[in-house]
Amino acid sequence: MNNLLGLNIRHLRKTHHLTQDQLADKIGINRAMIGSYEEGRAIPKITALQTLSHYFNVSIDDLVNTDLSSDKENTKGVDTTGKGLRVLTTLVDRENNELITFVPIKASAGYAKGYADPDFIETLPRFDLPFSEISKERTYRAFQINGNSMEPIPSGSYIICEYLHNWNEVKDGKAYVVVTRDDGLVYKRLYRNEDYTLLLKSDNPEYDPFNLTVDAISELWKALGYISFSLPDPDEINLGKLTSMFYKMQNELNELRGEKKDS
Repeated sequence: MNNLLGLNIRHLRKTHHLTQDQLADKIGINRAMIGSYEEGRAIPKITALQTLSHYFNVSIDDLVNTDLSSDKENTKGVDTTGKGLRVLTTLVDRENNELITFVPIKASAGYAKGYADPDFIETLPRFDLPFSEISKERTYRAFQINGNSMEPIPSGSYIICEYLHNWNEVKDGKAYVVVTRDDGLVYKRLYRNEDYTLLLKSDNPEYDPFNLTVDAISELWKALGYISFSLPDPDEINLGKLTSMFYKMQNELNELRGEKKDS
């Protein structure tokens, strides 16, 4: 029996610095089965293949038919283009026009951890928008955000997003909804690093930026706009500007102090 599939599973597991126990725990498969797959004593069922494909961001075809350990384009084994992204489940209306799926706050955890399978997607609300900016050729989704890390956009707003097929299309400083494997959904500004990581930054200066490895991401959605039913008062707008100016000045002072110490 050709054990290319088992060798690929072992290669990807080691590339991600996981033991068989850790991989089994993350994808919900018995540890003994991971060993059986890697040694060629068992062949994963289609559901297990889909789970492995999703977790490692590798297409099922590549997982089964390509020697991933000989990938010369990316010796780190990291899919920076998004070629291994899962095929999205979408819904259409009677005229076969794709509808926008809405992911409310209460469903965000299930969306991130449930791999957005067809049965789950069908339980989510969907709608259409009659705006010229919405193309029938693209896939859109609306995510409701929670928290104040992206102020002045208020908590509870609905972010209208376009699906990003290629992660190399990420533009520094633009806002995205990031679907992560372990931390759910986050709405941040992204900046690309040279070490296969992305810097995620909040508009609210009270929140520190952080890095996320590319292989920890399930989906990337480019933010196009937002809908909010919370209108800010004039005082809130001015306070937000003053707060932002204060933190900017504080950061500049800290940088000046650091330069004086170095000199």
